Amino acid sequence: MTAKMSEKNDIPIAESPVDTENGTGFVLPKRNAIQRLIHRRNDLNELGKDMLQKSLQYDRAQLEADAIKVRWKLDLLVLPMMMTTYMLSFLDKQTLNYSNAYGLQQDTKMTGDDYSWVASALYFGWLCGAWPWNMLLQRVAIGKLVGGMLFVWGAVCMLQATVFNFSGFFAVRFFLGMLEACISPAWVILTSMLWTRKEQTLRSSIWLCTNGVSNILGALLAYASGVAEGLSIAQWKLIFLIVGALTFAWGFVILLYLPDGPHNAKMLTEYERVVAVWRVSNNQIGLKDSTIRPYQIKEALLDGKCYLLWTTGIALGILNGAVTNFMSAIIKGFNFDALRASLLQAPGGGFEVVGCILLGWISQLPNLVGVSIIIGCLPGMAGLIGILTIGIEHRYALVAMCWLQNVVGSPIVLNWTVPGLNVAGHTKRSTVIGIYFVCFVVGNIIGPHLFLPQEIPRYPTAIKGLLGTYCAVVVLQGLYTLWCWLDNRERDRLGLHAEAVEEQLEGFEDLTDKQNKHFRYRL
Repeated sequence: MTAKMSEKNDIPIAESPVDTENGTGFVLPKRNAIQRLIHRRNDLNELGKDMLQKSLQYDRAQLEADAIKVRWKLDLLVLPMMMTTYMLSFLDKQTLNYSNAYGLQQDTKMTGDDYSWVASALYFGWLCGAWPWNMLLQRVAIGKLVGGMLFVWGAVCMLQATVFNFSGFFAVRFFLGMLEACISPAWVILTSMLWTRKEQTLRSSIWLCTNGVSNILGALLAYASGVAEGLSIAQWKLIFLIVGALTFAWGFVILLYLPDGPHNAKMLTEYERVVAVWRVSNNQIGLKDSTIRPYQIKEALLDGKCYLLWTTGIALGILNGAVTNFMSAIIKGFNFDALRASLLQAPGGGFEVVGCILLGWISQLPNLVGVSIIIGCLPGMAGLIGILTIGIEHRYALVAMCWLQNVVGSPIVLNWTVPGLNVAGHTKRSTVIGIYFVCFVVGNIIGPHLFLPQEIPRYPTAIKGLLGTYCAVVVLQGLYTLWCWLDNRERDRLGLHAEAVEEQLEGFEDLTDKQNKHFRYRL
């Protein structure tokens, strides 16, 4: 068939009851009210299989051509929404770091390691929310959930300007972390639903590189707040109010326009949604199935590769917690005033943007996901060695070593994508992602406590600990990649392949990566 895309925009719409909630015209089985309530979100794999079968009536060459157009639509319309949301999420977390340069600890009467505990409070909240959010994300519409959460956490972010002591700050940061715990797993899941396995690492790197943009904007915002005069409120409070208001306003955009998957993307025509499902069918993980299957939870808990992932998550969390909360304090310790310390954090964001995009692009090449994660650890290791060895009189060289720490964002996001790439079975994947982010949060809680107040400005205990953590990430990622390679080689040796269509349809059967012998791990 050689018909043009414009001639196929209308898929025949069934005249019987349709899945109007999911935005498609395909017939779903009739159910009574109770069945619809229980199973309302359980039809996406069934729906995806129907859409995949519908796509088979079209010429493959035309589908491939139209798939490129669909990918561009997703890249130009959905990806910027994900980027902006993640940027605001990270900016919310960073507000504490920037406010710390403007007397926050003094005004709130924090002493000793109070600030470290407040920095950790967000991750205690994230720890409590990580598992429930992952289970909920398997059952509800991602776009609606994230849109609603933006309103709530924007308001909570602004509440930070009202607290006046350690306990109040700890409580607000705890609830902020609990609310924001949904974003990272939501984006990992949504990325796996909208883009192919080859495309996911770069797209994930693009939305996470906005952490670097956030570093730049946050540093400029902190600098602007610092030079503002005649304010009726403290400068550190102004930072919380501005970021919280921006987050709240952005919630309207996400609630109205962010799709829950390829099946109901408003920016795609009916035919383009079919193409979008056809595009990702080779992922062999389906779309979504809200049925909790206990055997898949058991399989996740008995899978050795998952434990390597979870341990790597702890290590990367330690690195992230350190970089996120102590860069301002480290730079200020090199004899810079608060304004200059804020401004000097901006270039670090540029390092993160470049590192994420460059390594994200490299990771798309065959068998280079694991290698890209390992390479992403090297700049941070070099920077830590520099902080330990460069003389204190060379303070700008020391600041440059701090900038290198921001590159850690690249191995973090690439490792986040691994469960979406290499874990099949919706319950198993939700379990793995849920436990992974619990581990990541535990690492974020540990990270700030490596910094001992009496060791300002070099923090040798923390720097040596972080250097060892980087080495652990390299070893663990190497072992995981080797294990996946051995599994792939064994399946190839046994000749475990099938027809392309059969393999695509298997992805909608909710099989795990161990059950589906046609599944191959990305290395």
